[in-house]
Amino acid sequence: MISVVVPAYNVEETIQRTLDSILAQTYSDIEIVVIDDGSTDKTGEVIDKYAKQHSDQVIIIHTLNQGVTNARLTGVARASGEWIGFVDGDDEIEPDMYELLFNNAVMYQADISHCGYQMVFSDGRIHYFHNTGCLVQQDRLTGLKDLLDGALVEPGLCNKLFHKTLFYRLLHTDVMDRNIKINEDLLMNYILFLEAEKSVFQDVCKYHYLVRNSSASRATLNEQKIYDPIRVKQIIVDFNLNGMSEAASRAYIGTCVNVYNSLMLEPADQFINETEDVFALIKDHKTWIDLLGKKQQRLAKMILSCPKIYRPVYRLYAKYLQKNQYQ
Repeated sequence: MISVVVPAYNVEETIQRTLDSILAQTYSDIEIVVIDDGSTDKTGEVIDKYAKQHSDQVIIIHTLNQGVTNARLTGVARASGEWIGFVDGDDEIEPDMYELLFNNAVMYQADISHCGYQMVFSDGRIHYFHNTGCLVQQDRLTGLKDLLDGALVEPGLCNKLFHKTLFYRLLHTDVMDRNIKINEDLLMNYILFLEAEKSVFQDVCKYHYLVRNSSASRATLNEQKIYDPIRVKQIIVDFNLNGMSEAASRAYIGTCVNVYNSLMLEPADQFINETEDVFALIKDHKTWIDLLGKKQQRLAKMILSCPKIYRPVYRLYAKYLQKNQYQ
């Protein structure tokens, strides 16, 4: 059995489409565990109706608002399946996604099976990540490095199928900082890939991430968007896994530079303390800058050598040279 865990918070307009896409899977042995994470709209009513209509397949858990990490792990603890998948309550999946992931897991004797995804915008645009069609088998270190690198494998949880045994540490220890709200999916993925001996990735885009302007990842810059990504990379560095030092250090310093650049796009009189904090982190870890790609290296070195003029220079760079096709 595959248990699909669906955290749902104020998604009354989209949760029906999400659940329909899971119920339409060509892989038949699926249970759906929906966690109503303290919704204040009619999400609870919609999913209760589904539970009545599909009582043999849909399980509903109503909780006080506890955040997406706690909601997901609440669902995992309740799940009966040998395999665990996640779908967010405002996305949808193609009918054969879990059949593909399960068959690959069995064929390649993998603990994790994952695929690509597509970002679907309300105006009809679609960006694929990355839809090359390639199939890659990964041992533990390769999977972890690919996850941190992000060039092919994306850090989301929802385009993956995990063997349930991988969740033991997450369910029974405090290895996961449940207060992290941004990049929490990367951290949980990293912990799960740590537990997996083997994973298999097929780059076909079966998961549809439907972009909402109100989603957490697109919200206005705030303290958690500044510090949480850095905290996640620090936790990964602190795991101190043999063979992962360089990749973890590169991910950490790269994140610091990206966060600093985000701060440069804000008014100069905002986030003053946060800007100083992140600058200090880049300075403290300057020996890691050479691990970055050439473009990020140049930016990082300019941050340290020309801090007073960096903001206007980076603003011009971002406006005229940096393409952001994902808006």
